[in-house]
Amino acid sequence: MKRALITGITGQDGMYLGELLDRKGYEVFGLVRGQNNPKVATVREVLPNAKLLFGDLTDLGSLLRVIETADPEEVYNLGAISFVAHSWENAGMTTDVTGKGVLNMLEAVRIHAGDDPASIRFYQASSSEMFGKVQEVPQRESTLLWPRSPYGVAKVFGHYMTINYRESYGMHASSGILFNHESPRRGIEFVTRKVSTAVARISLGLQDSLTMGNLDASRDWGYAGDYVEAMWRMLQQPVADDYVIATGKTHTIRDLLDVAFNRIGIDDWSTLVSYDKQYERPAEVDLLIGDASKARDVLGWEPSVDFRELIEMMVDSDIADQKSAKPPALG
Repeated sequence: MKRALITGITGQDGMYLGELLDRKGYEVFGLVRGQNNPKVATVREVLPNAKLLFGDLTDLGSLLRVIETADPEEVYNLGAISFVAHSWENAGMTTDVTGKGVLNMLEAVRIHAGDDPASIRFYQASSSEMFGKVQEVPQRESTLLWPRSPYGVAKVFGHYMTINYRESYGMHASSGILFNHESPRRGIEFVTRKVSTAVARISLGLQDSLTMGNLDASRDWGYAGDYVEAMWRMLQQPVADDYVIATGKTHTIRDLLDVAFNRIGIDDWSTLVSYDKQYERPAEVDLLIGDASKARDVLGWEPSVDFRELIEMMVDSDIADQKSAKPPALG
């Protein structure tokens, strides 16, 4: 039985990845920050077989203890402060967790692996936000990085540190440059879940309208359940590398609103959606669209859920949650 450690197991990706690894017969360990973490109960419900260990990405000593206990063959570093808008307000903390946290995990893995640095396979959750002010369309592994948020800058640091440890120490360390990926487990602070929850509530008469920021921003949106399969496939390769994971199709926020409202029978949402400048980013990323041909050719990976199916899935899930008065799942 293989042993895997997942940091960020309380997020949507961590839970989907935990389910995938559990189905494949892994013994799954999850890193949780703080024993009073409110998401622990959800993880225990979704992943009853997972063993939760408590540590902090900013504390190398705690990570060494966690690695020693889990003794994993594979480490998936998904932990981060991942809400981009929040990163301008908390740039220091975002840097410590999302950037330097990667360095701490790499160092803990390197120390535990000892004389055989490649014996523990490492996955780093890189992000399409690293492309920021895009220099090439579509974006691929070789595209120049130009981040436009403290979150994106921190992700660039972690991405290049992963490459450095691979090249310096011979570690089997891969990065997945994942474009936007969503699900019913996505946190309600993210735009897709904000929309799906509001639309669900509007359909049930619980809410009258929705306030948004930039409706013209374009993103490459996929399904988180598909994307964790790509993570696992990266660590099964004989040689570590970096891969863009994306659908190769882009949609605007307006497209998102069209599909979501159409799901509840509303074709014209213009009177239900208002604009507020406070929801604009200080520096916007206008267009993200990924070229995942390398992942297709090397990993044999392709997305199975398209944009419409994804948004309809999220709206349906939020309608069911609202009907049962169940609090929205946090991711």
